[in-house]
Amino acid sequence: MAQLSPLLKQATPVVVDHGEGVYLYDVDGKRHLDFTAGIGVTSTGHCHPHVVRAAQEQIGKLVHGQYTTVMHQPLLELTKRLGDVLPSGLDSLFYANSGSEAVEAALRLARQATKRPNVIVMQGGFHGRTVAAASMTTSGTRFSAGIGPLMAGVHVAPFPYAYHYGWDEQTATKFALRELDYLFQTVSAPNETAAIFVEPVLGEGGYVPANTEFMAGLRERADRHGILLVLDEIQTGFGRTGKFWGHDHFDVSPDIVLIAKGLASGFPLSGIAASQELMAKAFPGSQGGTYGGNAVSCAAAIATLEVIQQENLVENAAERGRQLLEGARVIADKTPSIGEVRGLGLLVGLEFTTADGEPDAATAAAAQQTASKNGLLLLTCGPYMNVVRMVPPLVVNAEQVDDALRIWGEVVASVTGS
Repeated sequence: MAQLSPLLKQATPVVVDHGEGVYLYDVDGKRHLDFTAGIGVTSTGHCHPHVVRAAQEQIGKLVHGQYTTVMHQPLLELTKRLGDVLPSGLDSLFYANSGSEAVEAALRLARQATKRPNVIVMQGGFHGRTVAAASMTTSGTRFSAGIGPLMAGVHVAPFPYAYHYGWDEQTATKFALRELDYLFQTVSAPNETAAIFVEPVLGEGGYVPANTEFMAGLRERADRHGILLVLDEIQTGFGRTGKFWGHDHFDVSPDIVLIAKGLASGFPLSGIAASQELMAKAFPGSQGGTYGGNAVSCAAAIATLEVIQQENLVENAAERGRQLLEGARVIADKTPSIGEVRGLGLLVGLEFTTADGEPDAATAAAAQQTASKNGLLLLTCGPYMNVVRMVPPLVVNAEQVDDALRIWGEVVASVTGS
């Protein structure tokens, strides 16, 4: 009898029967508030009727049309629709299936276009589990342990994670940019550096937002040295942060943007966007894949974009995000073991620490597990796994946010005794 790999540890005990909107229903009929959204994937909620209809209709027409063999209408239409929302100047797209594939495609493009070997990533960043993507990931050693030697040419610069350093944000930002300059002098010369990869909000690294000064500093250095700035919007894109792109908060323009997760409401689809001029510098044959740009996934992505626009989900993410962040901070103010609450839009992280400021993974895990028993599904993240993250679908309403906060407040009180 075949079984799932024992390494696939479940974050919650829930066995799902079906989902609807913000809720998952288990096989026993119990309803759960899903504040995981499949790790930020089901932006339009579970089984949004418009997305379901689009996928069902496409399945009856064409399931798979390999896009370097034949072209299909959903791919062409999606490309046209994305042209309306992509950052200015990024008018060329390559599609794949997963975030990791998008990262590797961007890495390949950056190295081939610049003819430079090195890339710089941020401390605490997550870019995937394939070998190159894992080599670029520093949000936890669990993603790269035991598969070395890792890919060469990856160098790590600090991210302005002020709470971790015990500094204010301005001090942390000046430190991060100064250390980046030092890295250019000591480890990776600018003329050997192809790209800087950065998430507008660290995802697996603990839901830590960047800031305008830091992103402007990256852009200035990239421009000065001919380095490509690659923004990993895999988790932060498509309205998640309360603006369409996470980097919109920081007034910065990317050379390459990475997309996945919320793009297709749960169907596997990812991609990279760059200018036509830059994309043309990739080597012939360097882009492709069997399943990239799948017809059903593309149809779902078109429907997803329509729902985001028609239901004003970007605006809703901003409003409900403020509600969630403020409510979580009220609870944290009464809970000494929650050291910081932070986030942008519907990306909210709650960092648990001990009385002396050390990471407290045990209490974070206890809170996450207790919440799941009480009908609120959450996940943990961060290098020490001491951050509980709240990442509900963008369709969440005020009443559902209040319900989640009520459950969370009861959970925190029971776990911490505060």
